[in-house]
Amino acid sequence: MGLVELQQPPSLGFALAGDERVKRAELTRMKALATGFLVVASLVYVFCRWQESRGAEGWVGYVKAAAEAGMVGALADWFAVTALFRHPLGLPIPHTAIIKRKKDQLGASLGAFVGTNFLAPEVVADKVASARIPLRLGAWMAKRPNAERVAAETSTILRALVGVLRDEDVQQVIDHTIVRRLAEPKWGPPLGKVLAELLDEGRQVPMLDLLAERAHQWALGSQETIDTLILAQAPAWSPKFVDMMLSEKIYRELVEFTWRVRSDPNHELRQAATRFLVDFAHDLQHDEATIAKAERVKTELMGREEITGLAESTWRVAKRLILESVDDPNSTLRTKVAENVEHLGNRLCDDEDLRAKVDGWLQAGASYVAGNYGQEIATIITDTVARWDAAEASQKIELQVGRDLQFIRINGTVVGAAAGLLIYTLGHIVF
Repeated sequence: MGLVELQQPPSLGFALAGDERVKRAELTRMKALATGFLVVASLVYVFCRWQESRGAEGWVGYVKAAAEAGMVGALADWFAVTALFRHPLGLPIPHTAIIKRKKDQLGASLGAFVGTNFLAPEVVADKVASARIPLRLGAWMAKRPNAERVAAETSTILRALVGVLRDEDVQQVIDHTIVRRLAEPKWGPPLGKVLAELLDEGRQVPMLDLLAERAHQWALGSQETIDTLILAQAPAWSPKFVDMMLSEKIYRELVEFTWRVRSDPNHELRQAATRFLVDFAHDLQHDEATIAKAERVKTELMGREEITGLAESTWRVAKRLILESVDDPNSTLRTKVAENVEHLGNRLCDDEDLRAKVDGWLQAGASYVAGNYGQEIATIITDTVARWDAAEASQKIELQVGRDLQFIRINGTVVGAAAGLLIYTLGHIVF
């Protein structure tokens, strides 16, 4: 492009109003500077011609050749730069005002170029891999202030989400996905299956131990209760000491019986209870009458006010807890979120296998998006450029890159002068 390097990379984005004024002023200054080079070359050429008319020789020829070639280079590059955006001097010269005439083609070419070279799956995957996102993200998350910031932002999002949701909609979702789903299937067979599995594992033994222990403890303290029952039920003619002897006998037998049940794991009562539970589990799965009874119990339970209002009460409590937690910086919710974020950050920093796994997920996801939607993403450029007004688009693009393009004019003047001087010198030496 020339001897002078571009100072800034060109940008196709549209600047804000304030930035546009700055860029327009810079463009005007650079145009004036580039034009100044042409004016200087022209003045030098005129001066040399005047010196030649007075008979000057020697250095005048060299300077005139340089100035003349500089003028040609400056005019040629001015024409080239101007032809990109408009017709030079307003003349409809062919192949000028290129951007204005070829706006849609340029947009399509730019979109295809970006889609092919920047959104290719392998390019995107390599970029994601080189970014080392898991390690950098883990190092950021491992710092407590950052973890607390994530917790705070999560709380803000959660509060906004809770505020957007309508109570009626959430209650309906809970009712359909939880409450009614519980009531849809028959309860008997699954309960019987669970009970049978628990019995196979011997899970009823601790319960029988507990019941036997509680029964024996009750029997030890049942003397007064038995005395009251015997005295209340005994005939009026029965002597009281006989009633008390009978009460004492019943008490001793009850205590001894509960002791035997408590002490003997293989007691007949325990075995009978186990057989009852086994038969009950079988009937829950296979006996239609038992299954029907379980269904009646289910219907009665599901019809209770506590169950029918479960969705409303559940959401009301959950909403209150969420709002209280997100507003309190020291709440358990925010503390746990911060701790988990910090813990995950430390794991990403220390666990190479986890980093590799997360990196693989990111690369696979990025490759999938690029491979399946890269062209659609690139069409954003094409469609956006197509909606631009041709004249306005040309002006906007010139505003963004025109300042740097003026260096082409300056370089054309400098390079042209150097080339003219070199050609004249070589010609003078040879001939």
